[in-house]
Amino acid sequence: MKAVIITAGEGTRMRPLTLNRPKTMLPVGGKPILQHNVEALHKAGVSEITMVVGYKKEVIMNYFGDGSLFGVNIGYVEQKERLGTAHAIGKTRDLINDDFVVLNGDILVDPQLIVNLIEKYNSKKYAKAILVLTEVEDPTLYGVVEIDEDEIKKIVEKPSLEEAPSNLINTGIYLFDTDIFDAIDKTEKSERNEYEITDSITYYINKGLVVLGLQSERRWIDIGRPWELLEVNEELIKDVKGKIDGRIEKGVTIEGPVVIGKESIIRSGSYIQGPVFIGDGCDIGPNCYLRKYSSIGHNVRIGNAVEIKNSIIMNNTNVNHLSYVGDSVIGENCNIAAGTNIANLRFDDENVQIEVKGKKIDSDRRKMGVIFADGVKTGINTSFNPGVKVGEGAAISAGAIIHKDIPSKMLVLVKQNHEIIKINNYKKEK
Repeated sequence: MKAVIITAGEGTRMRPLTLNRPKTMLPVGGKPILQHNVEALHKAGVSEITMVVGYKKEVIMNYFGDGSLFGVNIGYVEQKERLGTAHAIGKTRDLINDDFVVLNGDILVDPQLIVNLIEKYNSKKYAKAILVLTEVEDPTLYGVVEIDEDEIKKIVEKPSLEEAPSNLINTGIYLFDTDIFDAIDKTEKSERNEYEITDSITYYINKGLVVLGLQSERRWIDIGRPWELLEVNEELIKDVKGKIDGRIEKGVTIEGPVVIGKESIIRSGSYIQGPVFIGDGCDIGPNCYLRKYSSIGHNVRIGNAVEIKNSIIMNNTNVNHLSYVGDSVIGENCNIAAGTNIANLRFDDENVQIEVKGKKIDSDRRKMGVIFADGVKTGINTSFNPGVKVGEGAAISAGAIIHKDIPSKMLVLVKQNHEIIKINNYKKEK
């Protein structure tokens, strides 16, 4: 069995985190999203993988190479124009000569789900395709299926609640035989001006061919917006098994499972409350407090008396002394200056709102800090309100209080008025 992973898109809803990498290369649980998918396929017995790449393809290709470091063989095809899922799958025609699994690269999936999919396909050889389905409360953002026992009769894209034929949605995980390429050739552009794989599957259904659904309660997580990285990160590391490959100084307290990478050092007085992931080459402390569900990348420096709560800190970032980072996603190569404070709770205790593609969206999170792109620099004693996003390479001067989003490559300066008078004159005026 072979597999195709579709990972050509940018992930515009994830901006500014995706300015330098595809969404699938954002880290959760200490690894890029895409690596979790590669490992899931490998655990399910799939070793031949074709990745459909496009936006920032070099980031993916440089990281995974031929796949040998991950126990699989990886080939690549490029989708230069992002014209839909059917178009992406069609690009793999020359590399696929047998039945194959398809995954969207921006989801996370339990390896057993893939095993179950393959087993069902092998027991139902008359099926032209199998879709993995899951039940959700609100199906209006997904492709929803009408199903009779396990045979899919119709797929309705993003229906209203009244029009939804069920609460079973298409998860973006499929199993096809090579005839799907002929169906793709007959697929026309959708209203979104894309070639949709669900339209190719509908072609099968309209021809009277059998398309089955596999209903599963196994883990399936769709990752679309920045705060969802925190939710997925928590899910992935909550059951992590502790492993310490770095150096722990005297006076460090560790509670719960903690992963500490090679050549990392935890300095005296630090308190780590697992589950926590710390990558290679990090320098933590002294006197730090790392709270549960935090994920620290590689070569990260966290200074004296810093508190990190439920956050993702990416590679090569410095969080300097006396700072607080809560419920936040911090990009690579950032420098968080001393005394930086990131608020993660609104005064009115309401959910934090975050702007996505020009619209304020309810994050459904009562506690949510900031989203920093790569290369952000803060000055000493800066403060950030909940839900703020800061673009790539932006710089914030000392003492600033930031309450709105800052675009990339912008410098924020604080203007102050000072009156300097002699002390004696001041006392006389009093």
